[in-house]
Amino acid sequence: MKILLNHVTVFRKGTAEQMSVLVEDGRIVSLSKEAPVVSGAHVIELDKGVLFPGFVDVHVHLREPGFSYKETIGTGTRAAARGGFTSVCPMPNLKPVPDSLAHLQEELACIEKDSVIHVYPYGAITVEEKGQELAALEEMAPHVVAFSDDGKGVQNPEMMKQAMLRAKALGQLIVAHCEDESLIQGGYIHDGAYAKAHGHRGNPSASEWKQVERDLDLVRETGCAYHVCHVSTKETVELIRKAKAEGLDVTCETTPHYLVMNDSMLQEDGRFKMNPPIRSEEDRQALLAGILDGTVDMVATDHAPHSAEEKSRGLEKSFYGIVGLETAFPVLYTELVRPGILTLEKLIDVMYTNPAKRFGIGSPVEEGAAADLTVFDLEASYPVDPADFLSMGKSTPFTGRTVFGRCLLTLAGGEIAWQAEGGSTR
Repeated sequence: MKILLNHVTVFRKGTAEQMSVLVEDGRIVSLSKEAPVVSGAHVIELDKGVLFPGFVDVHVHLREPGFSYKETIGTGTRAAARGGFTSVCPMPNLKPVPDSLAHLQEELACIEKDSVIHVYPYGAITVEEKGQELAALEEMAPHVVAFSDDGKGVQNPEMMKQAMLRAKALGQLIVAHCEDESLIQGGYIHDGAYAKAHGHRGNPSASEWKQVERDLDLVRETGCAYHVCHVSTKETVELIRKAKAEGLDVTCETTPHYLVMNDSMLQEDGRFKMNPPIRSEEDRQALLAGILDGTVDMVATDHAPHSAEEKSRGLEKSFYGIVGLETAFPVLYTELVRPGILTLEKLIDVMYTNPAKRFGIGSPVEEGAAADLTVFDLEASYPVDPADFLSMGKSTPFTGRTVFGRCLLTLAGGEIAWQAEGGSTR
């Protein structure tokens, strides 16, 4: 199939230029200033669109197999495509947990059957993510993007050390959910002003950064390539900054909600509950500084859908997790790029360039590359309405917030994974 994207503004390496993009057999054939005459092409007029490389999200929860009442590979990847993502990496807190090749095959079968974009699953670090016994890392290694026990921190340092040694031998990343469970003591939101004022039990920042500190010591010892999930605290940012200066092979991610919210914005509603929790303004500013100086490498959504009932129990009793695939780019563009806090180039770096480089996935906008592309109308504004989401999960702290940036089109491997209604085609 030939697809011609006509009169679209192509954003590459910090510059924007109106071009026509011809896609054939899943690849970008040409980028030209003049619209080529191509017989038999499906032409899409995109004069209001800005074209980017398809975004890469290295931290999502697609819930299948095992929890398809929350999300499926089909609904989750369609939501991702609508958010501009062409590559996503689902975490292994599934049923069965992908802790062996046999268990992983169940997830791979769901991906093969229903995904509309590229999906690169994680293998678990430990059997059933229980932290007691290493998973079958060797047999899963050729089929996974990295190893993680996300949803739980590996509590035993010796177990994490052995996992790092095994992962290093296999040439794989350890991707760590850092949470020292001994320090949480029943806390479920940030241990800050809001928790104290409203009688909630607080989760201290040390529950995150203490385990990051432990793991960095293990990285020094093992030489393992290491990536920290959903960084939320200023202490973690500083630890990673120093580790990078030291030359350790370390990267990290944060999420949109930690970059644009602080705990003074919490409400008595389950859509404000996630793990780690939204922390202080000081933490938020440290994360932004980390983005700007390169300490924080990338933004991931930690898209974590639950049923409406599971998220209806208030801050204390609701399940942890919010959805984010359909709001990530619009929220960050609106809150950080439009006010001049980040450049558009930096936003693309943290949503495509850096995760693509670290995890070895994604495709650039250049002739001959796979056609993994997304197009946004950056001037379109609208209120965030979860009822409109393609994801089965509807819980977001951004409900009602006016954002700029509407996804017009996403191509994954040259196939249309998402196209907004009313687009001009011929």
